[in-house]
This record gives sequence, structure tokens and C-alpha cells, in this order.
Amino acid sequence: MEMLRTYFAVIFTVFLFSCEKGEQVFDGTVIVSGKIDNISDEKLVLVQFIDDRTEVIDTLSVNANGKFDYTLSIETPGFYELNIGDQKSVRLALYHEDVEVNYDLKNENSLVIEGSEDSKQMLKVQGLMDEYQKKINDLNDAYYEAMTNKDQEAIKEIQSNAMNLEGDHAVKVKQVIDEMNGSFASLAAIGMLNPKNEFIYLDELVTKLDEKYPDTRMITTLKAQLEDMRALSIGQLAPEIALPNPEGELTKLSDLRGKYVLIDFWAAWCKPCREENPNVVRLYNMYNEKGFEVFGVSLDRTKEAWVQAIADDQLDWTQVSDLKYFNSEAAATYQINAIPATYLIDPDGKIIAKDLRGPSLENKLKELFD
Repeated sequence: MEMLRTYFAVIFTVFLFSCEKGEQVFDGTVIVSGKIDNISDEKLVLVQFIDDRTEVIDTLSVNANGKFDYTLSIETPGFYELNIGDQKSVRLALYHEDVEVNYDLKNENSLVIEGSEDSKQMLKVQGLMDEYQKKINDLNDAYYEAMTNKDQEAIKEIQSNAMNLEGDHAVKVKQVIDEMNGSFASLAAIGMLNPKNEFIYLDELVTKLDEKYPDTRMITTLKAQLEDMRALSIGQLAPEIALPNPEGELTKLSDLRGKYVLIDFWAAWCKPCREENPNVVRLYNMYNEKGFEVFGVSLDRTKEAWVQAIADDQLDWTQVSDLKYFNSEAAATYQINAIPATYLIDPDGKIIAKDLRGPSLENKLKELFD
């Protein structure tokens, strides 16, 4: 579950960007105005997101009625935040439209944004993030309670719910992005999608954004990252793996061509991997005669631990390892930085799914064989 928590933290990182001069130049100003009711000693501070940091633009003057009006010089699309002391932060996506922000500090649901359509889209993104974070927090609370009570059935159910939640959330995120009609605010939602599972969608989206906002630094970075992932995207031929089996014999992934193969990156020391093994054993026994194989790639350090885990978990399929931990040649080729991790390939050796575990793996195999 710790890996699960880490993964959620990764996919919750919101990508923000800044652009260099000469990129879709907008020669003008944007007026940031509005009214903050029940503001007293709180400072109203406007900050800009620049790469992976924030920079204070200015402290805005607020009159006795809570009104403010600030002229911002702006040349390119950018992400900003209006901080009302430590009580409220309002994300803004600003380019060529003025924005008006109205909020009552005594009513947390009173935020209204007018003017900037891109900033209105940010409200949708923030809403998705808040909703998802609440569900993750609830699952984490339930998980720790189940751990305290040593309730293994509850733990498995929570882990299954967490994986299902990721898929459901991705559908909602893509729907919101599609409704943005090319707004650069969609860059703030990209970080909520798992690029391994959503490569094709992200590749198409970033290509469209690059056409609309050419040479934007963040988009250029995203394009480079996606290019690195292209060889491992759905539909691509799975790279060859050729490593020793426990008997020291060189064994190749391509030896299993003609069958559906689950490439399973695991290790004896990885608790989530060991907890998933009984599920894979069950599904292997159910579908092996129909053409399903597993190609286990261990990231263990010692042969003794690796072989013992194979015996203990009754893993009766092909196993290989160079015993180099995450420095494994195969781990580098498949860009593995956390386990368990899986790739499902078809009889032609093409990747058809990634990171299938638990119910998601079972459902996919039912789809293929039943």
C-alpha cells in the first residue's frame, strides 16, 4: 500500500508551466480584480508558477469594501495563484482575458470566477483533485484500520477499490479535458493521468496543444517525456528480454511468442508482489491451457531469496533475473521504478495492457479467453 500511496502522490502532481518570450506573444495586460468579503488582516498576494517553483508577483491593495483591482503585465499563457492569507488559494490560468474573483471568507463555497474562461476551467480541475483526494484519504484511513485489525480480506478489497478508483478518475479527467476545447488549462489536469495507461490520449492532446501554443516550454518537456515512453506504449512491440533462469540458462521473452504473456516484474522482498502472486497463480492455472503464459522478471539481489520465493509461492512459470535489483537490464529497458509492474503482450509480441493486477488482470483475461 505504501507503493500505492507513492503512486497516488505522483499522479496528483499538477504540471504547471511558464513560456519563454517569443512563444505565442500576447502584447498586453490582464486586469485581476474582484471582491473579498469579510477580509480583515489577511494579505492578498498574487504569485506565478514558474517551472517547479512559485514567484511572488505583488501584494494587492484591498479597499475598505474588500474590492481590489490589479493590472498584470503578461506576454504568454501562465498559471497563477491568488492567496488570501493562509485561508484560501485560488488557482488562475491567465492569458488574454481579464479575470474577476469574488469570495466570502465566511463561506467556503462562495468562490465565483468571471471573465477568464481558462481560469473557470481551473475550477473544474481543482474540483476533480479535491474529490479524488478525499476518496484516497478515505481509502487510506480504511486501510490503516484494516491493518490494525489484521483483516486481510478488507485489505485486499481496499487495494482493489483503489485500483478501480484510478480508472474511474481517469475517465472523469479526460472528460473534463475534452470539454476544455484546447484551453491551456488542460495542462493542469494532465498530471492526474497515468501516462503509462493513457499514452495515446496524452500524445494526441499534447500534439494539439503544441499546435496551438508552439514552443511552450512545458509542452516541449511533455513531448520529450512521451517520446521516451513511445517504445513502451500500447500497440508497440515489446522489447526483448534475455536473462538467465534459475538454472543459469539464457531465456528469452520471444520464446513465448504465439501466446498471451504477462511480463511480471517482482521480487522476493516486495510484499505487494508476494500478496499478488496467489492471484496470478490462480489465473495462470485457469488460463494456461488456453494460451496464457507468465514471464517473471525478478529484481532480487540474491539467487537464494529469488529461488526460495519461487518455491514458496509455487510460481510454475518462466522466471529470469540478472540479480541486479532496480539496476536490472530489463528494468531499465521497461522503465521500471516501482514494483509490482506488469505488461501484457499478445501472441504477436505487441503490448496490449499495462499494470494489470487483481480484478483488472482477471477481467482482462476473461475478455481475452472467455
